[in-house]
Amino acid sequence: MTGLFLYSSQQTLLIDIVLWSVLGIAFVVSFLLIIYQRHSGKQLAFELSQLDKVKKNNIEFEFVLKTMRLSTWHIDTDTREITFDNDFRDKGDTYVPPTGGTTVDLGSNMSERDRARLYKIIDDLCTGKVEEAHMEYQILLPNPNKYYWSESYAIVADRDIDGRPTRIVGTSMRIDERKALEQALVEARNRAEESDRLKSAFLANMSHEIRTPLNAIVGFTSILPDVKDEEERKTLLDLVHENTQKLLRIVDDVVNISKVEAGKEELVLSAFDLCITLNNLADQYREKLKPGVKLEKMFASTSQNITTDYNRLSEILKHLLSNAAKFTNEGSVTVGFDAPQNGRIRIFVHDTGIGIAKEYQERIFERFFKVDEFVPGAGLGLSICRTMAYSLGGNVGVESAPGEGSLFWLEIPMQ
Repeated sequence: MTGLFLYSSQQTLLIDIVLWSVLGIAFVVSFLLIIYQRHSGKQLAFELSQLDKVKKNNIEFEFVLKTMRLSTWHIDTDTREITFDNDFRDKGDTYVPPTGGTTVDLGSNMSERDRARLYKIIDDLCTGKVEEAHMEYQILLPNPNKYYWSESYAIVADRDIDGRPTRIVGTSMRIDERKALEQALVEARNRAEESDRLKSAFLANMSHEIRTPLNAIVGFTSILPDVKDEEERKTLLDLVHENTQKLLRIVDDVVNISKVEAGKEELVLSAFDLCITLNNLADQYREKLKPGVKLEKMFASTSQNITTDYNRLSEILKHLLSNAAKFTNEGSVTVGFDAPQNGRIRIFVHDTGIGIAKEYQERIFERFFKVDEFVPGAGLGLSICRTMAYSLGGNVGVESAPGEGSLFWLEIPMQ
């Protein structure tokens, strides 16, 4: 009986030990689980914060791409396949290679010269000859003679264990505005250089144009006291008067263009008969024509009233008639006007002179420009004509061909 009791007590003690052991193990496991859970929670919180940062960085990255209107892409060096990851360039006529396209497809829309440069740069990147590259090129569009400028940067992003490039990443953007600005700056520089050249030529011409009549005036007036023959004296006085008028014309040209461009001379509008004005001017220049050259008139009507600045209109026509007389050796000079249309009237001076090549027909209206530097004149007359025509609300132009004469026209409002 006592032995059975001892056996039962031992069994109970063993069960208690096992239970306490299990409880202890469970407590340790629970404690470790709590610690692990807290650690996992911290790790998860850290990963979530990192994910938020990545998301924020992606948003900021896309914002930068949108702001700069960039596209990002990568090239697989094995297949030469190009994939656009993002593209925030202006849509419309912007060229994007088809999905799965290769660098060969990218070069298909380029000029032969740019295509060769592109293929060489990509080959150098893919073979590891260069680490990064930059290129500006033109993308041709389906419309004839139309293209846009693009600029790309590329760099080796990944390499294999042997150091061979496996992936190229890059960006592209349209740079039409920058190229247009560069072109405008180049043209402005060229115009400035041309203007400087023309000013130098102008000073040389002016010194010659002013010196010639001055020398004549000084020379003839110095010998007048010694001339007794009245006819010879009259001839010398006529020459002095002629050279004085030439000198005054040069000075007047410079003063006129300065006043008009400075806006110091206001328009003085008046009504008058255009036919009478043209008849008077024709009579003045009839004697200045070369022998055998006729002066003709071609009026759309016998009377035509207009309202404009009489002095400026007369100044323009005097320059046109003077040029026609200067460059017409045979044939005729015709002055006239066409029937008014839409409240505007076109006055013209047509000659059968030497004519003007097409490439010079716009440039002759530039200040100081002369087709032939050996022809007398300061190169201001036609520039003055255009400036004054603009001030009258009109324009002046020319239709001409070498050897076929010239038709200079002036179109202005009738009032």
